[in-house]
Amino acid sequence: MLDQDEIHPLFHGAPDTVSFRKLRKRLVRETREAIEQYGMVGAPGERWLVCLSGGKDSYTLLAILHELKWRGLLNVDLLACNLDQGQPNFPATVLPEFLERMGVEHRIEYQDTYSIVIDKVAPGRTMCAMCSRLRRGNLYRIAREEGCSTVVLGHHRDDLLETFFMNLFHGGRLATMPPRLLNDEGDLTLCRPLALVAEADCEAFATAMNYPIIPCDLCGSQDGLQRQQVKRMLDEWEKNSPGRRGVIFRALMHARPSHLADPKLFDFAGLMATAQGESP
Repeated sequence: MLDQDEIHPLFHGAPDTVSFRKLRKRLVRETREAIEQYGMVGAPGERWLVCLSGGKDSYTLLAILHELKWRGLLNVDLLACNLDQGQPNFPATVLPEFLERMGVEHRIEYQDTYSIVIDKVAPGRTMCAMCSRLRRGNLYRIAREEGCSTVVLGHHRDDLLETFFMNLFHGGRLATMPPRLLNDEGDLTLCRPLALVAEADCEAFATAMNYPIIPCDLCGSQDGLQRQQVKRMLDEWEKNSPGRRGVIFRALMHARPSHLADPKLFDFAGLMATAQGESP
């Protein structure tokens, strides 16, 4: 076992193996790097609303943020929040009992958005977009009520990659989930501290910690989702060329507007040849 005096309670019971220690260090390092690189922390004493769905990614997010705070590397207050959206058979007691046992400050909110989604979305259509909008609106409201300046989500590197390809193939634009975003009203920041973290590491961590995973039975049960198709494509690429996901993500971090084709981002019409001349 890890030394209980050196870890947050969320890490109690962690495997005492070299591989887990390396995984834990990598998660902490990459999360801290994303927080620093994208300027996620503002004034000392900020209050963050950490959104907890009960999936592997949100458990990983919660644990790593508390680990950073435990070690004095994150000077913010953390409030875990689960939005119970009224899905049938949702195990409503799992998260409150877990958070109480871990000594994590939290708020559990019930809002039946499930009925709205079922009523508004036509049969056979995907529910993710409307479900996400309703969830986001409620989380923003809760953040304001709790005095939080930042809403923190558990999207990881693979989520950002999948969103990029969905926008590329189906939206006709080069865009993904940004690691940090200001909401339309300008009063809340949305952050994704796991932006540099691989999904496989989230899964390995949550599995090793034996956290009580709650599956999403609303959208996760729908077949033929565009995101699942993109995920399978990336899985195949990664299988044939290990490390491909990392290479693609690095490309998102090194955009060159002069080598794309958007005249709003680069003044192609104003280009002037130098005296020596340059190759295009």
